[in-house]
Amino acid sequence: MLYFANPIYLYLLLLLPFLLLGYGLMRWLRARRVADFADAAQAAALMPSVSRIKGWVRVVLFSLAFASFVIGIARPQIGAKLSEHKAKGVEVMICLDVSNSMLAQDYSPSRLDRAKLAISRFVDKLQEDRIGLIVFAGQSFVQLPITTDYVSAKMFLGSVNTESVPVQGTAIGDALRTAMRSFSTQSSKSRVIIVITDGENHEDDAVEVAKQAAEIGVRVFTVGVGSPEGKPIPMGGELLKDREGNIVVTKLDEKTLQDIADAGNGAYVRAGNSEFGLNPIIDGIRKMDAEEFSSVVFEEFDEQYMYFFAFALLLLVLEMLIGNRRNGIKLF
Repeated sequence: MLYFANPIYLYLLLLLPFLLLGYGLMRWLRARRVADFADAAQAAALMPSVSRIKGWVRVVLFSLAFASFVIGIARPQIGAKLSEHKAKGVEVMICLDVSNSMLAQDYSPSRLDRAKLAISRFVDKLQEDRIGLIVFAGQSFVQLPITTDYVSAKMFLGSVNTESVPVQGTAIGDALRTAMRSFSTQSSKSRVIIVITDGENHEDDAVEVAKQAAEIGVRVFTVGVGSPEGKPIPMGGELLKDREGNIVVTKLDEKTLQDIADAGNGAYVRAGNSEFGLNPIIDGIRKMDAEEFSSVVFEEFDEQYMYFFAFALLLLVLEMLIGNRRNGIKLF
């Protein structure tokens, strides 16, 4: 199957019709200027060496050369084979709270943005581990299935916001259940769930779910985002208010997060402005026994651009050798 490493350059092929139309317009304008001085028969007699066909042949050759060059810079590739890639690591599912309370500005610019930055740096420190991302509020969804594609992980992370989950709330237990179902079938012991939230759980018994996770060998770490004294929630240029008109203040519930971590055989870390808390978790992950994972990937892409460049060069040489005048050679 043919792939292009730089497909954006293929848009340059849209210039080809304009090139041919431009040349045709130039020929038409030149014919009109000649017609002002002489008719067709007189012009042919005055310019016997001028070829009407060679001009079009040259522009067609140049257009083909241009097309071949454009395809070359788009870097066509052919996947040579499918191969099995094996790596040793740990599977990590990150559960990120995207409820409105994460808009509070305990951190700059907000709890959610600070958490996303910390996760991005966390991904940079992974080696051959697998990572997945779950976003949750009143419900939970798999934003990124478990993968070793760290570039895609950062791309999906960048699109996360408080509108990623339509139902508001903070259902940590539901997020834990979704994470437990999202691990690959290849993993049996080296599995970690990291919950990043302010801990204001309103929906379910997250501690009981964390116990269930620990029973099947999944360790649950929690990272508390926010401050115990609390902060208001900016919404639409104003501060969020309840039904009575009072300003809503969201506070960090450290006790709940500590209980979840204890039940999940993990650890609780409170996020700070300088050290968000993921580095100690990384140290804990490094101490776990790595498992071997295998995946089927395309390898050894064969580059094909050199053939298109060579064909473009050949066409340009032919275009220059043809010239604009008749050869003067008659076969009969």
